Amino acid sequence: MEAFKVSTHLSSLISSYPDAKHLVDAAANGGQLSRMAIARLWLSEGIPFAFKDRPALYESVRAWLGTRLDVDPKEIHVTGSARIGQSLAPHKIGAVFGSHSDLDLFVVSQALFDQMKADFNRWSYQFEMGEVKPSNEREKGYWTENIRRGPELMQRGFLDSKLIPNREAYPIIMNIAQTMWMLKGKLDVTDGAPIIKSASIRCYKDWGSYARQMAISLA
Repeated sequence: MEAFKVSTHLSSLISSYPDAKHLVDAAANGGQLSRMAIARLWLSEGIPFAFKDRPALYESVRAWLGTRLDVDPKEIHVTGSARIGQSLAPHKIGAVFGSHSDLDLFVVSQALFDQMKADFNRWSYQFEMGEVKPSNEREKGYWTENIRRGPELMQRGFLDSKLIPNREAYPIIMNIAQTMWMLKGKLDVTDGAPIIKSASIRCYKDWGSYARQMAISLA
């Protein structure tokens, strides 16, 4: 009988909220298998740092979001500094989660991904045909870049809701935007809830797409 093997690069990560630099070092030196393990365990499972003192509140938030977004609460997760307590972004590694931070959520749902994809395709077609117009030149620049990036991201199995304008013609995106605004408002008036700057959602079509993207980011 052969014993289980654990990468030496992961053995030092014994906390649910490891130091960001230690996690990044393990990802850099442990290879693809270590990066996939970090993505699955430390970056998606368990109680997020932002809710470590009130885990039941995290479940209440997920249940509410599940109703609003028509997904199973189990499909809703937290990422970013709110997950492990520190940022993994290259330009601010180790920055501690606080009131200046965003609450970055992700959903793993084929159904929601397909709905967001439909809104994206409708918007990009209408924009290119001149049926919908940006408010100003700055917004036009964002829209042009988002249309360029969108198909690549969808090919990789995920989509950020903020890529698509919050307008009535795109009901799924409009509902997500309203839900994120309401989420911040509800957290602001909830005792013991994390104080956040804003909230956002990324949707993955499946867990494989999530793990692959996280492994790429860690690399």
